[in-house]
Amino acid sequence: MPDPVQILWSPAGLNLPALGARDLVDVSDGDTPNIRMPVRMLSIDTPEVTARSETGAANVDAKFAQLAGWLTDGAAPVSARWRDHILPRLRDRQAGTLHYTQGKAASDWYKTRKDERLTKPNGRKRRLFIRTADMPFDNYGRLLAYVAPSYSASELREMTRRERATFNLDLIASGWAAPFILYPSIPGELDLPLVLEAATEAMNQRLGQYADDLSLPGYEYRMCEKLHAVTKKLIEGQSLSWPDRLAWRSRYCMDMRDRTLHGPEDYMDVPPPYRIWIWPGDVQEAIGKLNLVPSGRLTD
Repeated sequence: MPDPVQILWSPAGLNLPALGARDLVDVSDGDTPNIRMPVRMLSIDTPEVTARSETGAANVDAKFAQLAGWLTDGAAPVSARWRDHILPRLRDRQAGTLHYTQGKAASDWYKTRKDERLTKPNGRKRRLFIRTADMPFDNYGRLLAYVAPSYSASELREMTRRERATFNLDLIASGWAAPFILYPSIPGELDLPLVLEAATEAMNQRLGQYADDLSLPGYEYRMCEKLHAVTKKLIEGQSLSWPDRLAWRSRYCMDMRDRTLHGPEDYMDVPPPYRIWIWPGDVQEAIGKLNLVPSGRLTD
């Protein structure tokens, strides 16, 4: 069972049947256009498929192998602790190919699961239930939301919270998505234990990406891509400011078990299911609202 946590949270999101801003689907009347838009599923992070192909993934393999060499030589602007954490995940491995393969598997799993849960016993399709975050959109214009099949009131009365779970939770339980909770979009006090239980079971059973102990979760993969770009500039002799040197990492990490706040390169001190990520601009607010205590390393 997961460890007890000290977080009680009541999200301020809204339940919406649809929302967005991209392609125009149709117009139901003169002042009501129906539009198409992407949704970024909240509190989860699946492996990336941004390499787009096996050839692209092989190019990432080469970049990450080069980054491993720079880390070993001390050329990358990282702490010794983070270097020791990340090196085994990059060195002597096809880290890019593994991540791309996992990303494709995650996508395939989700498509299958979506078809299963959106099909009624009579074969007809269900609509989607959508709940937005406290901040509905990200910087890319994507709707931030939890997504689930839409059930009738009579169906809901016969179902447990786990049976009517979101697709977000399904992906965590499958092992193909790492928990990725970003303040202030924290799951509510009845939903957070489900996230912890699903993530813990997936890790213990080595499901999905957890079959390989050295897999990179999506957020570490993106950090490594950014770090390679920063270090490459330094190797080439470019002069970078201190903030630019550290642009590869930005989020602080809170341990939801004891409210300890860790620095951007110390998140490894928190087991993955118990990490809450906080943007620098939200740190002061989070400290006050969640009664956080900075770690000793952070205060030093």
